[in-house]
Amino acid sequence: MTKHLHLHKNTKFLSLFHTNKSAIFTKASSFTTSTATPWNTHLRNLSKHGQYNEALILYRQMLQSGATPNAFTFPFALKSSASLSLPITGKQLHCHVIKLGCESEPFVQTALITMYCRCKLTEFAQKVFDEMPQRNLTVCYNALISGYVQNGNFLNGFLLFSEMRLRGVLFNAVTVLGLVPGCTVPRYLWLGMSLHCLKVKCGLVNDLAIANCLLTMYVRCASMELARKLFDHIPGKGLITWNAMISGYAQNGLAGEVLELYHEMELLQVNPDAVTFVGVLSACANLGAQKIGFEVEEKIRSSCMRWNVFLKNALINMYARCGNLAKARIIFDDMPEKSLVSWTAIIGGYGIHGLGNIAVELFDKMIETGIQPDGTVFVSVLNACSHAGLTERGLNYLDLMKREYGLKPCSEHYSCVVDLLGRAGRLEEARKLIELMEDEPDGAVWGALLGACKIHKNVELAELAFNKVVELEPTNVGYYVLLSNIYTEANNSEGILRVRLMMRERKLKKDPGYSYFECKGKTYLFVAGDRSHPQTKEIYKLLNRLEDTESEYGGANKNGQEVINHEPPNIIGVHSERLAIAFALLNTEIGADILVIKNLRICNDCHSFVKRVSKIVDRLFVVRDATRFHHFRNGTCSCNDYW
Repeated sequence: MTKHLHLHKNTKFLSLFHTNKSAIFTKASSFTTSTATPWNTHLRNLSKHGQYNEALILYRQMLQSGATPNAFTFPFALKSSASLSLPITGKQLHCHVIKLGCESEPFVQTALITMYCRCKLTEFAQKVFDEMPQRNLTVCYNALISGYVQNGNFLNGFLLFSEMRLRGVLFNAVTVLGLVPGCTVPRYLWLGMSLHCLKVKCGLVNDLAIANCLLTMYVRCASMELARKLFDHIPGKGLITWNAMISGYAQNGLAGEVLELYHEMELLQVNPDAVTFVGVLSACANLGAQKIGFEVEEKIRSSCMRWNVFLKNALINMYARCGNLAKARIIFDDMPEKSLVSWTAIIGGYGIHGLGNIAVELFDKMIETGIQPDGTVFVSVLNACSHAGLTERGLNYLDLMKREYGLKPCSEHYSCVVDLLGRAGRLEEARKLIELMEDEPDGAVWGALLGACKIHKNVELAELAFNKVVELEPTNVGYYVLLSNIYTEANNSEGILRVRLMMRERKLKKDPGYSYFECKGKTYLFVAGDRSHPQTKEIYKLLNRLEDTESEYGGANKNGQEVINHEPPNIIGVHSERLAIAFALLNTEIGADILVIKNLRICNDCHSFVKRVSKIVDRLFVVRDATRFHHFRNGTCSCNDYW
């Protein structure tokens, strides 16, 4: 290591924090002793309380006073430079370590390794490690292993762990905690499982920190069954454990499991925090469980978390996705300070409701307030333009993000713009845009073009887009179904058969359609052709009447009360949103708004059905499908049949 640092040895230590020279500590200025002890005590206190800037200034004052640093000085100074990511300062401190003969002290070596790793200089950390006279210290191995993993070099960390075992160096809980975060990608899950076994074998079963770390690993690898099995066997679960499991379910789209676990948490009287509530509100947003979301908001309001900006943003998203855009806007407007995430949430909310004009107004207002947009908010505003048919506005935003803000569009931006052009019938422009992309287009981009081909019945271009997208996502059933529907509308029976054969060969099955409806705090799930509900007879009777309002059985009375007076028809495969709407009409008060959430895009027939129902019954029907909201009233939809 010495040969790499000799140029710095004679450098005066005057580059350490020339700024903030006025920050002279009264306590420091009173030091007159040349011994290091009082300086070290003050350095330790500053470092302990995160006052790293001040700690480095104090170290400089220590040198100027004539006091000589010792082995107990450097860990605090090195920690401060590491925390502030100051590699030059760290190297200068390393020179002082060598000059004063402190390089052989284990805790100084550990501090040097940690500092270089925190400054992303793992090659220097490795050199420090290699030049250690004794490489049998667990703490030094732990520092370098953790540093490699934190810098994205998991394999080097794992090889170092293997060397550690071969040399007979004892490992501990800190070793495992350093390695497990590197296993949070699916390809390294087997290594994480091996570490889990090692933890059990070596008697670290009851270490809660390791259990939480392993739980997070399983969650990030989307191994939710293994995560839940571990969760159920953790004794003395703390709030961190509950939050890891709740957040894991939320991030993997298992909203129902989130709410079940939250209910269990309430029964056990475990007090939630902001992290808990963010996960629960995300689940409420996915399920449309507005009543539970409202209860969570009440708890937040009555706690010290009521001004938490992350929770405010989660509430905006929850209410917008539950169809209550007015409430989302109230929360947004009441925020004293709006972050970029806040603007993104409300812009996205207006976008999925098809209110693109308001979304772009909000985006422009955000720019006027001086907030720098990022790629995520551009996705929201481009998506809003797509749903509202604001083609030229969307193209201008794509140009703006590149020209004005120097942001490189990614596949999400291009898929929005391809969808934007495709919906407007500009399919050839959309195809050319894909060809001009700097990066290789992914499945979402080609899928957007395929969806546009369905709208405009362009079979030839659809086949091109399909061939591209199945190369990238061969198991995504939605694309096969989409092409099959395009062939169906074109009366191409040969094409339909070909798609079915492809699905059969690849053992793919169409995703079942299902819809949610929340009633009196409980969420009811319906699948296509569902006859399992206790009110099945009444639901199908009502559907039959709604389909034939001109018959002697049909019509509504003067108060809009639904009439049910004959046997259910033999309806096979009725789509889930129709069943949910019929159930809602049977179980809600006359005039109440109805929100139904569907996992797939609403089809043309069901869209027409809901429009007809909204004309018969004086209600507002809101259907949230896989891409947007549809507001039906008096026989029309807010999307203007543009979806």
